[in-house]
Amino acid sequence: QVQLVESGGGLVQPGGSLRLSCVTSGIIFGSYRMGWYRQVPGKQRELAAYITNIGNTNYAESVKGRFTISRDNAKNTVHLQMNSLKPDDTAVYYCNADPRSAILQTYWGQGTQVTVSS
Repeated sequence: QVQLVESGGGLVQPGGSLRLSCVTSGIIFGSYRMGWYRQVPGKQRELAAYITNIGNTNYAESVKGRFTISRDNAKNTVHLQMNSLKPDDTAVYYCNADPRSAILQTYWGQGTQVTVSS
């Protein structure tokens, strides 16, 4: 059974930091592109960042220079370090495992709430 379990969300003041973690099981972690997406009510889920199986990264323009995605293949874990948080970063953040294959399934975590407010 595949599981993606996020943690690290919460309430933080503007300018603060949070570190999200996603621990996976049931997949060959090193074969997947791992990503963090976010969604606010009434809007589509959007990409925040992803990291390929060989460590290449890509960020949404809105988070460049503030967020850093990393992966630990030995621990089947992906992290999102979020600094200089803004109220616009408030969203539910979802971990994503994408096999980049038409044959294999993409997986999602259950989401973790991040709220940036004073």
